[in-house]
Amino acid sequence: MPVRSIVITGAGPLAARTIALLQREPGTAIVPVPDPSHLVGAGLEWDGADTLVHLDGDVDVTRRVLASLNSTVSAVVLLSSATVYGAWPDNPVPLTEDAPLRPNPGVPDAAGHAEAERVLGVWAEGHPAATVTILRPATVVGPGVDSWLAQALGGRGLVRPDQADPVGQFVHVDDVVAAVALAARDRLDGVYNVAPNGSIPGEVVRELSAWRPSVAVPGWMARLAARWGWALGVSRVPPPLMALVEHPWVIASDRLQAAGWTPQYTSEEAIVAGRPASRWREMSPARRQSAALAGAGLAAAAVVAAGVVAVSRARRRRRQGVS
Repeated sequence: MPVRSIVITGAGPLAARTIALLQREPGTAIVPVPDPSHLVGAGLEWDGADTLVHLDGDVDVTRRVLASLNSTVSAVVLLSSATVYGAWPDNPVPLTEDAPLRPNPGVPDAAGHAEAERVLGVWAEGHPAATVTILRPATVVGPGVDSWLAQALGGRGLVRPDQADPVGQFVHVDDVVAAVALAARDRLDGVYNVAPNGSIPGEVVRELSAWRPSVAVPGWMARLAARWGWALGVSRVPPPLMALVEHPWVIASDRLQAAGWTPQYTSEEAIVAGRPASRWREMSPARRQSAALAGAGLAAAAVVAAGVVAVSRARRRRRQGVS
């Protein structure tokens, strides 16, 4: 059997675990490219490679990588995200791969993944003999994985909208790696969602993952707090991400499971495996309640104070304009 050569682009825990798993495949040579952003034209790294596993979600990098491929590459696996479906109040639960792509405005990662999928589609049209796999995982969590998306959906912010508590869905990083390996090994063709079956209530998500109290406040207050937290650099969560917290975007992975993939972790188990150490979870229920009430007061005071400052500045600017 000829030796397969798989190029894997991207860095981080997911890339490292993917490389480790595929290296164990008999007759497979792995070419890791942690930083593909430097590639210009045909890269020497691709010589003899027949498969590309692209784990870097940056659109410009995706364009550059695809432009660098030579004729020997006959299969491409792109890791996208279920955020391309967008979080909307009219979303069916669950979403299948046939659902339209409606990334929420102002969420760069979602829009970027959707554009990367489009770019790959254009490449595929010019390479009809190649197999192309697009994987759309739910929120990825696990040891060493701590994205801004996982933080927001896991209740790691100080406040959350009180009128929204959608169900959540999380996939363990090792299950995503297994999906990537399956797609590369069996040359799956098409789009596949990656997630365990079902979903879990928002309150269960917060109980399993939160490392500090998350307080329910009016929607306008939560959005204002998100804007100020982002502006002051104390939050990694962009304000437009609030849509992903307020509306459901649960996916179904029947298509991938029919192809031979079986999730090893439920959403609950994935959250527990990836959660950081927390004094919050070690508190007694009574202490948690006290801390939550105190947090609510602090959050409300902070938002009101921010509003007062903003109004004062606006009035000052108007007076200066008049004078």
